[in-house]
Amino acid sequence: MSASALIQNLRNTRVAVVHPRDQDGDDLIRQLQRIGCQVQAVWPPPAQLPLPLDAVFFLLDSDIRSAMPWRMADLNVAHIAIMDYENPTALKALLDSNAHGVLLRPIRATGVLSNLVLALSIRGYEGRLLTKISKLEDTLRTRRDIEKATRLLMSLRNLSENDAYQFIRRQATAKRVSLGVIASSIINASAMLAELDRDGEK
Repeated sequence: MSASALIQNLRNTRVAVVHPRDQDGDDLIRQLQRIGCQVQAVWPPPAQLPLPLDAVFFLLDSDIRSAMPWRMADLNVAHIAIMDYENPTALKALLDSNAHGVLLRPIRATGVLSNLVLALSIRGYEGRLLTKISKLEDTLRTRRDIEKATRLLMSLRNLSENDAYQFIRRQATAKRVSLGVIASSIINASAMLAELDRDGEK
């Protein structure tokens, strides 16, 4: 999502505020409502966040950190930490939380919007990177399978590398499936035949 589209869609942003209903918590909720976000107040810290969400503001406090079993990195949600201090222990906890933004208490209206926009942007960028990584991993896995299937055909049928590869291509075209599907079929068939051979030797 582009920066302009992200800002225009803020009114549709679903936000949870995991913070006590004290002055800071109420000020944050009011500011998010002024921005136009759909806000849910959550306290005490839940075992699971009330999904679906786009962002969560959460109090990062040493006394309650263990009460937040949901892991930041496992959620497709932007995370903005709320802190009291900036000492080494607090900063380590901030890094461990994988937060995309941070607010310091006492909370002021200034900074809430910019932190929210920045966190949503960073989380979106992370999501796009993870999608690209997943596609690259799939491509590499498929390539390895094709290479393995090619070697199997070369060994079993005494084919050249090019002939074995062209056979896989022809099969994929004829069956209207990917090269990876044919390669996996060849690998699985070879494994089953090898198991039959082992059973026959017993």
